Amino acid sequence: MSNPIYQTVIVGGGFTGLFTALHLSNQHYPRSVILIDRNKRFCFKPLLYEYLSGDMDEQQVVPCFEELFKGSGVIFVQDPVESIDLNQRQVKLTSGDCYNYSNLVLALGSVTSYFGVEGAKEYALPFWTQDDAIAIDRHLRDCLQQAVQIEAPEQRHRLLTVAVIGGGPSGVEMAATLADLLPNWYAGLGGKPEEVRVVLLNQGNVILKGDNSSHLRETAEQELQKRAVPVQMLMEAEVTAIHPDLVKYKRDGKSETLSASTTIWTTGTSTHPLIKDLAVSDEHRDKHGRLQVTPTLQLLDFPEVFAGGDCAGIKDKSLPPTAQVAYQQGQAIADNLKAIALGNDLKPASFHLRGTLLKLGLQDAVANIYDVFQIKGEVGHLIRQGTYLELLPTPIHNSKVTAKWLNEEIFHRYINSGDGAKTAVRAVQLVGGAFVGVIVARKLLQILGNDDKSHKS
Repeated sequence: MSNPIYQTVIVGGGFTGLFTALHLSNQHYPRSVILIDRNKRFCFKPLLYEYLSGDMDEQQVVPCFEELFKGSGVIFVQDPVESIDLNQRQVKLTSGDCYNYSNLVLALGSVTSYFGVEGAKEYALPFWTQDDAIAIDRHLRDCLQQAVQIEAPEQRHRLLTVAVIGGGPSGVEMAATLADLLPNWYAGLGGKPEEVRVVLLNQGNVILKGDNSSHLRETAEQELQKRAVPVQMLMEAEVTAIHPDLVKYKRDGKSETLSASTTIWTTGTSTHPLIKDLAVSDEHRDKHGRLQVTPTLQLLDFPEVFAGGDCAGIKDKSLPPTAQVAYQQGQAIADNLKAIALGNDLKPASFHLRGTLLKLGLQDAVANIYDVFQIKGEVGHLIRQGTYLELLPTPIHNSKVTAKWLNEEIFHRYINSGDGAKTAVRAVQLVGGAFVGVIVARKLLQILGNDDKSHKS
């Protein structure tokens, strides 16, 4: 009789997988932990815009797994997964290696879906990974370099036009970022920044429809028009084909075209192929093929398996696909894995959402705090960055400390005070002893001081 295997395997190094591993390490989990991912680096997707614009570096936004797990006891394996056998409790890798498990965590996320649009996969640029950001950066800079040397207006116009497909949060954030960034880049080359054109194409009649950010729609629409170049929005535009220099779409029953040398695809995801191939019945999946899990985040037929992130959902409970949810899922899964190891009762996962964050330009964002009030502009930008920096699993700059200034105490003081942003600054000074907290507190005070002066003048 073979000896039982007591090790936990985590498949997928996205938010849920990474945070599960880190929480297990911090809790001194008594069993071996192995995290498997095809990529060398973790990608902190909400800050990938800052990586594209150069405001944050590789070490902050896309740190190596080996560095993140250094000294943690977590074993990192870089290798694509070929198959997962739930009945045999085995994960097989493309290299031929196999890992048996006592517990499995599925955190594979989702994959990009192009909805069968002709040419989309071949010619549209996605924005999910570091490689995607690098490819977009190179392509855009090449277009700008060509445009500044061309006199023919039609050709230059095409090179300076960017089509962003999708009016969800990713599309809105991408369009807003590029509408600030590209005019600055082009002006640096000696071009006329006002010639840059960013067009957002959305199949629905409004942006952010059906998303947890929908209540920010009015603010988003206003801010998109305040960028260095206003974002042109084409609503009810169904994209039918994408070519290297052209986007075809239907609108009001008519076929139309948009001349653009750059098309960025931000809409549409589908269930990961490995999740589709699992021996899980359709009745234990949702309409999209995602896995249904119990309140403790376990599979219904395989209680030794946990799942979180975009590849799973709790029945009759809708959660936004955000970093803060993934972080809390990782914590809940880690807590229950430790409970299993120690023979304790498992607890249902609980989620406490701070609100919604949306990037609306290089130095602008809107932060909807606890769905109680809304802060936009540069202060919203600082709150957004601070919130994500708090989650970032890597040292910030050379200070070697993680930003802690936007913790629960700060938010509670902010909400309960009724004294606006100045109370938030005092909370930052009181609670945020970290290097980043001090800098942001000073910046907030500077902004507020300038606002006071403008009101008095």
